[in-house]
Amino acid sequence: MKVGVLALQGAFREHREVLDALGCEAIEVRLPEQLASVDALFLPGGESTTIGKLLDSSGLRLPLRARIADGLPTFATCAGLIVLASEVLDGRPDQEPLALLDVSVRRNGYGRQVASFEAPLQVEGLAGAPFPGVFIRAPLIERAGPGVDVLAGHDGAPVLIRQGRIWAASFHPELSGDLRLHQRFLQQEVAA
Repeated sequence: MKVGVLALQGAFREHREVLDALGCEAIEVRLPEQLASVDALFLPGGESTTIGKLLDSSGLRLPLRARIADGLPTFATCAGLIVLASEVLDGRPDQEPLALLDVSVRRNGYGRQVASFEAPLQVEGLAGAPFPGVFIRAPLIERAGPGVDVLAGHDGAPVLIRQGRIWAASFHPELSGDLRLHQRFLQQEVAA
């Protein structure tokens, strides 16, 4: 199984390290031809407007949108969630999300960097202890459409969702030290 990590900006190294620990062949995706060879993709956290600009300058925006729309298993975290959202409530006027997830999000909805926090999350179908949610300038999902399954919530808001073969988290599972979400996503969406 070859798993890509969008490596334009943000926490891509941490996702790659988790995938390496799980025994996956992990590659960093920076060009359209690299995207064409992967069986699944992780979109990391970082800065969503910067990621959007780099999608354009790298030539990845249209191929990425097409591959995900065609069913490429994709897991987006934090800024990756914003990039995939159908609506960014407080985005910049020039910010153009890929509109692949039927959600409305607010950037930094849980506060700025100083308001970062960790919280134990009960994740649907995940055995064992609660998952350690690491929230860093996290987006707040204010609306989830009818085709979106909520897999975990925090303070009444969805923080882990699934729509088809796309998973998205407001938090950073790659920073938690817990491999279970990456593993579950790969088992359910890729290995199945």
